[in-house]
Amino acid sequence: MKVFEELKARGLLAQLTDEEEIRELVNNGKATFYIGFDPTADSLHVGHFMALCLMKRLQMAGNKPIALIGGGTGMIGDPSGKSDMRTMMTPEEIQHNCDCFKKQMSRFIDFSEGKAMLVNNADWLMGLNYVEMLREVGAHFSVNRMLTAECYKQRMEKGLSFLEFNYMIMQSYDFYVLYQKYGCNMQFGGDDQWSNMLGGTELIRRKLGKDAYAMTITLLLNSEGNKMGKTQKGAVWLDPNKTSPFEFFQYWRNVADADVLKCIRMLTFLPLEQIDEMEKWEGNELNKAKEILAFELTKLVHGEEEAGRAMESARALFTGGNAADMPTAEMTEENFREDKIDILTMLTASGLVASRSEARRAVEQGGVTVDGEKVTDTRAVFEKEQLTGDGIVLKRGKKNFKKIIYKV
Repeated sequence: MKVFEELKARGLLAQLTDEEEIRELVNNGKATFYIGFDPTADSLHVGHFMALCLMKRLQMAGNKPIALIGGGTGMIGDPSGKSDMRTMMTPEEIQHNCDCFKKQMSRFIDFSEGKAMLVNNADWLMGLNYVEMLREVGAHFSVNRMLTAECYKQRMEKGLSFLEFNYMIMQSYDFYVLYQKYGCNMQFGGDDQWSNMLGGTELIRRKLGKDAYAMTITLLLNSEGNKMGKTQKGAVWLDPNKTSPFEFFQYWRNVADADVLKCIRMLTFLPLEQIDEMEKWEGNELNKAKEILAFELTKLVHGEEEAGRAMESARALFTGGNAADMPTAEMTEENFREDKIDILTMLTASGLVASRSEARRAVEQGGVTVDGEKVTDTRAVFEKEQLTGDGIVLKRGKKNFKKIIYKV
């Protein structure tokens, strides 16, 4: 199966401007394509995963990816899907985040020997003359048409700043510059970016003529992918200092039954034939599928050794054993009374609950275990020596857990 057909079979493609031309370019390794990443943090998160995997797949088929870091557009902020304006970042913060991105992207993309490029749109956006920009680019955009774009609709109700209104024009200009400077003939983005991407295609054709090559493709469910990167406690990061390999593994191990095969198909590099067989799996077999998903994605981000360690720890946790790499909470002397610590204190001090009243409810409702044994007595206490060495595994619910230790 050729790469374009594989992308469709994996459910990765949604809207395309010219399917036949795109198929021809992609299948013959003639696409020079870009995907943009706004540096809003110092780490990529799992919401970027689909884009990174797509870039890897296309590069493996001989196409050339351009990872565009939005050092310039990051000064404005993309209003797509946002209810409020982003916090403004300093140029120094943006540059630091850009540097962090390249290191993480290198796990997915081969930047050697002209096989890929990483560019920063600050290189051409920051030096633009405002009046010249209006004349060269602004004249090709209809305000009426821009106001109908999906990326602006949600913000129009709460208030869209003129600063953010310029984002579509700047993103469109990015494609125009990349086309002229690097021969970039294709852009990919999430389904929430369709209006912005069409703006870039239209700008190229208006400026350079109808024969100018400019293709756009959106990623199916990419906006859902961004939601996948969020949990109740924040984003699941690719940086191991923010989200450990074990926590990353556990995130994917705990995906919903209805999502596991979709994630395997869209995000892993397992053969489609193998995935088709998994579609027949039911019941406990879905837990095996979740473990496969978690291992494959952890391997992509953190390497096979860390993925193996995370899987062993997850299995130990599941069987009531002591997992080596799980998140740890260290108790201090002030948490003990006469060398004993009660269950409510452990739950609150570890951060598994926000208050003692919440801890009490969790215990009373049967949602707390220690080393695999359910704790139903809110007055239960544990000896200090139990927390030394390997410590104990404290769980609240199915997905929240900490290793509780005390260091002598």
